[in-house]
Amino acid sequence: MSAVTPSWLLALHSTSEVLGLGLAPLAPFFQASAQAAQSPRINSHPLGRRLSNDLLACVEQLLPAHQWCELGRLAVATGPGGFTGTRVTVVFARTLAQQLALPLDGFSSFLLIAHRLRQRAEVGDQPFWLLQELPRRGIVAGCYAVDEWALGGIAEREAPRLYGQLDDLPPGARLEARVDPAADVEQLLRLSGLAAVAGSAAPWANVLPLYPTSPVAQP
Repeated sequence: MSAVTPSWLLALHSTSEVLGLGLAPLAPFFQASAQAAQSPRINSHPLGRRLSNDLLACVEQLLPAHQWCELGRLAVATGPGGFTGTRVTVVFARTLAQQLALPLDGFSSFLLIAHRLRQRAEVGDQPFWLLQELPRRGIVAGCYAVDEWALGGIAEREAPRLYGQLDDLPPGARLEARVDPAADVEQLLRLSGLAAVAGSAAPWANVLPLYPTSPVAQP
């Protein structure tokens, strides 16, 4: 019996109330074509607090467990986002990558938004800030800029972190960091595919959830 050739890239995004999943063939990313990622399958599931119970079933709906041996790479959004939702999906992705000996790419949800905004020409060439307000805690913000040397053409100049108030942010354009699960999963697939082409080893142990605020801090 011939060995199964890994052929799929699976992406998971759960930093909002909606679980986003994406599946794309890996081979087209290695072809010299402007349409590298052909016909990805993307599903959105508004699970909310049911994520812990329903995550596995949703993944199996996209790719049954008996076909996981056909996976060649994984990608996951690392946050910032809800503590439980982000943690559950990152842990699942790490476990799957460890057990199947697969590369795992982790990208911040803000970076995915930045790539989406740039692709839709909603931001220009100047650096910009993405903001998410946390009631009674402050503002989570990260800075992004066009960079031809960065993966996908956008660099994360400042990783998302907590600021006390708007006045604490350095100058620059400011936009709301609003998650679009399906569109951001598409960006997750694209960036992971580019990382695969670049030969990134992407060890699973390096991928951790991003928590700008402490999950045990008092409000």
